[in-house]
Amino acid sequence: MASAAPRFDLPTIEDETRPFWDALREGRLMIARCGACGKVHYYPRPMCPSCWSEDVSLVEVTGRGTLYTWSTVYVNDLPPFNTKVPYVAAQVDLEEGVRLTTMVVDAAPQDLEIGMKLQVVFEAISDDVTIPVFAPARS
Repeated sequence: MASAAPRFDLPTIEDETRPFWDALREGRLMIARCGACGKVHYYPRPMCPSCWSEDVSLVEVTGRGTLYTWSTVYVNDLPPFNTKVPYVAAQVDLEEGVRLTTMVVDAAPQDLEIGMKLQVVFEAISDDVTIPVFAPARS
C-alpha cells in the first residue's frame, strides 16, 4: 500500500509554536504579548519584534475584528489555494490591536466593506493544522 504524498503546503509546527496551533485546533485564537514592553504581535514567535525580549507569552483574544482591506483571488496555482479559487484574501484588524493576513469566508466579495465587523472561525486543513479565517459578525 502506497503512502500519501507528503504535503508541502502545511506550516511546520515547532515546539515554540505548538501551543498556538493546539489552541487553533481547540477553537481558540491566540496572539503573543511581550512581558517587557507590553506590546502584542501576530504571528506568535518566541521573541518580541518591538523590543527583542524573549519574555513573550500567548494570550487568548476575542476573535472580533474589522476588515482593513481585501482582494478577490481568481488564480492561484499553489496548493491548497488552487482548490479554493475564487477566495477572498484579507487583512483584518483585531480588537486587541494586531493585523492578520487571512481569508474571509461566508460572504460574497461584493458584500464586503472596509470597516465591516468580522468574527474568527476555524478551518481544519489537516488533522494537525487548523487556521483562523473570518466571517461577517452576527449581530
